[in-house]
Formats: sequence, C-alpha cells, structure tokens
Amino acid sequence: MDSENKIIFLVDDNPTNLMAGREMLKEQYNVYPIPSAKIMFNLLENVVPNMILLDIEMPEMNGYEAIKRLKDDAELRDIPVMFLTARVDRDSELEGLSLGAIDYVFKPFSAPLLLKRIENHLLSESRKTELKIINDNLEEIVEKRTAQVVKLQSSILNTVANLVEYRDDATGGHVARTQKYLQILVDKLIETGLYADEVALWDMEYLILSAQLHDVGKIAISDLILNKQGKLTYEEFEIMKTHAEIGVGIIRQIEKNADEHNFTKHAALIAGGHHEKWDGSGYPAGIKGSEIPLEARLMAIADVYDALVSVRPYKKALSTEEAKQIIEDGKGTHFDPVLVDIFSDVAAQFAAAVMSYGG
Repeated sequence: MDSENKIIFLVDDNPTNLMAGREMLKEQYNVYPIPSAKIMFNLLENVVPNMILLDIEMPEMNGYEAIKRLKDDAELRDIPVMFLTARVDRDSELEGLSLGAIDYVFKPFSAPLLLKRIENHLLSESRKTELKIINDNLEEIVEKRTAQVVKLQSSILNTVANLVEYRDDATGGHVARTQKYLQILVDKLIETGLYADEVALWDMEYLILSAQLHDVGKIAISDLILNKQGKLTYEEFEIMKTHAEIGVGIIRQIEKNADEHNFTKHAALIAGGHHEKWDGSGYPAGIKGSEIPLEARLMAIADVYDALVSVRPYKKALSTEEAKQIIEDGKGTHFDPVLVDIFSDVAAQFAAAVMSYGG
C-alpha cells in the first residue's frame, strides 16, 4: 500500500491540533487540515479522501452530526471515519461507533499508535475494495456463463422443436410463429392486468422459451399419420391426440434427469393442455374452464390460429381475417372468453407476424 498517495482529512476546530496532527501524518500521507465540518463538506465536492479523522466538539456542526450526514450520502458513506476526541467516557465512544465510525481514539494520543491504527484501517479498507472488485468480477463471470448456458439450452430446445417440425412437413415455421403469438398475448395480458395473480407467478424468461416444446410429443407419432396427405380417420386422429400426453411424459423425463425447473413447469402445462377446450370437449383430459392452465389456454389460441392460416394436406390456408373470425366464434366454447377479447385487441399483430415469419 502506497501511503504517500493516500489522502487524509484531519477535521478539528483547534488550529494547534490541526498543526500537530499534520506534523504527525505528513511523512506518510497527503494530509488536508480542515477547521470545520462545513468546510470539509465543501471540499468533499472535489476531493474524496481515503479516511477522515474527525473531532467531535466543534461549533456549527459537531462530529456526530457530520458523520450522520456522511452516512446519509450514497457517494460519501463508504469513506472510513475515525473519531479523535477528548471525550473519554464510554457512552460517547459507543455513540460514535454506533454512528458508523471505524475507530474512536482519545486525545492526547501518541503518533506511533495513531499511525498504526490508520495503517491497519486503510489496509482493511483496501482489502475490502479488492474483495468487492473480485466479487463484482465473479458476478459478471457467473452472469456471462449463465447466459451462455441459457443460450445453449435454448439452441438445443429449438433443435428438438425443429426436429419435430421437420418430420411434420406441413407445419414449417409453426414453432417460431406460435412463440411470437404467445408473446403478443402475454404482453397484452400484462398490459390489461387481467389474470394478474396467475401471471405474477410466471417466470417470463422461460415461459415463451418453453412454448417450443408444445408439440414435442409428435416425435413419437408415425410418419404415416403425421404426414398423411388427407384428413385423418377417427382411429388415426385418436393416435394423433396422444401426442399431448406423450409430450408431457418427455418433459417429465427431462425433469427427472435435470431437476424440476420453471422452464419444464411451463412446458408441461402447455404441452399437456393446449388442446383442451373451455367447454370441456378437448383432449387429453377433457378439463374445462379455469381448470385448464392459463399458459395452455393462451397457447390454444396461438396454436389454432396458426393452423388456420397455414396450408395443410387437407386444407388451404385461410386469410388472417377468416382466422380471426373463427377464433372469435370459439369464444366461450373452444377458448377462454377473456383471452379471446385479448386476442381481438392484438389480432393485427398476429396478422403481421404471419407475414414476418411466413404462413
């Protein structure tokens, strides 16, 4: 520690004390003799010391008042303050330390003792600063590594989702578009404050990301059914419907191997519930109304809308206006009526997303 570069403020209304203190410290520190707390605060606007040696008994503003003001200032509160005082009672010492002073030295004091105390405290402050820098750097490193892991996880999940999509030739771009629709709905839901208690429990970082796996169960469906050029038979559709439960099973397996996480919670609810209907006529569980998780009710709108505006082997793509009307016609039967109203407000954004991501 280069003590000559360290700045010490010596604050005392007694000129003799200032002179004596400066003589004691000047060989090792850059000492600023200051005759009052008021002048000290004026000087602090331009110079930040490494330590303040502060007298207590001073006119206008005493040492206790001065340290309170220092500690109330976010830019000054970390400057270490040592009281140098003629008060020798323990109550005064306790008060000074309670106000945040690092030490309380009684006058008269010996130069070697004062210098050693200053040296020790400055060394301690220096180590605290170094530790803070290390911790800040460590936090930055952890944040960077975490971001890298999240990016890698997202890339892997996107690859899995795309693998499903590539097997289903008719649904190119479906994953990206449904994520975008879901984001639009969630943003509007937050803006309106509807379902606020449920939304407050969501981990927004992972909610939209988890939507990529809503159809992951299709990975277990035969290509003969998945890519059939025509409408499915009743038996084939029954097999297709199992993709919702299969998807939940895949996600549960991920949980088993990697511990439960907010991502998998959202993913399981969406995968298992996005084909349920408000009136209870959906699948796989036939639950209805608010029994269907809110995430799944939102995804139901996004998923059906995208199916409507996309080409399928058994149908042509509908216009965005036609799709909007069908969603609105499903209010209270297929879809949550509150969410249909939300959808109607942002339908133009859905249509823009179709153009941006390709329908």
